[in-house]
Amino acid sequence: MQRIVFTTTPGRIIDEIVHSASPSSVIVLADENTSRLVVPNIDSETVASAPVIIIAAGDEAKTITTASHVWDKLSALGATRHSLLINVGGGMVTDLGGFAASTFKRGIEFINVPTTLLGAVDASVGGKTGVNHGGFKNEVGVFNEARAVVLSTAFFNTLPQIELRSGYAEVLKHALLIGVDEVNRWLDYPIELFPYESNRLLGMIETGVNFKLHIVEQDPHEQGLRRCLNLGHTVGHAFESFALMRGTPVPHGHAVARGLVAELILSHLKCGFDGSWLHRLAKRILALYGNQLFTCDDYPTLLNLMHHDKKSVHGEINCTLLTAPGQFVNDFTVEDSDMCTALDIYRDLME
Repeated sequence: MQRIVFTTTPGRIIDEIVHSASPSSVIVLADENTSRLVVPNIDSETVASAPVIIIAAGDEAKTITTASHVWDKLSALGATRHSLLINVGGGMVTDLGGFAASTFKRGIEFINVPTTLLGAVDASVGGKTGVNHGGFKNEVGVFNEARAVVLSTAFFNTLPQIELRSGYAEVLKHALLIGVDEVNRWLDYPIELFPYESNRLLGMIETGVNFKLHIVEQDPHEQGLRRCLNLGHTVGHAFESFALMRGTPVPHGHAVARGLVAELILSHLKCGFDGSWLHRLAKRILALYGNQLFTCDDYPTLLNLMHHDKKSVHGEINCTLLTAPGQFVNDFTVEDSDMCTALDIYRDLME
């Protein structure tokens, strides 16, 4: 089981973890932003002395071509099966870096150091790695846990508001799966205000991450229970891929937030999810993220993306739905007609 550390001194923790691993060499992976804004400011002897592989920023760079570039650089740096890769960045870096490490020489160890709220609560924890392929999110990848994940709000002061809001969507998803009190706590948290309360935020993140770890421990390869963590993602991934196809990419968390609204509409229609919760959540999400514009003419494209989602077993649309906060139904098969109805209501509700 990977080690998860919540800390205000990430550099010291990184040095301790690397010392205990005793690798033959250490390499840092970062994107163009984190290599400039974060890596030089990590108070770590290990990071300061390690070579840095720099990749392009943004989800468009999360490809097999970029992974191949990382493999080439690892080879050029003389990395062996006993080397260790430190992934410093958001979810794109930890996903791609974890995949590159898991496949280089049949697998080398890696540490994730998420620098975004989204990466901290979602991508860096749970053992999922991968790249996008063929226009689909995370189409190629493996399950492989990092040796350790170092979680700290110390990095968030480099984040623009758009990135903080992206992470907020994932913690709101966790809150909906945990229960009423947690939903209220996050709906009342002013993520749009800066500076944030770092200790309070770190504690709130810890609650969500521990919930995810509890789920992952019971279902590490997403065969059943873990699918609850896909709440908002069937529609959210379709929204995200649709935006990429149109040349107007949106951050992952923004697409997931809007996907949450659509899937809570389905929860209301099919599972009796309370309408007052739906309206309250939709109002908050609209205020933070705005609307994703599409028309009924775009429904066939969106439905096609949902049918090709990796959660689909026989080409059907599968969603996680809620009967109430903290009470979820996995693998709910949604008919195309019901999804179109939900998209109609979504467009009205998110005006």
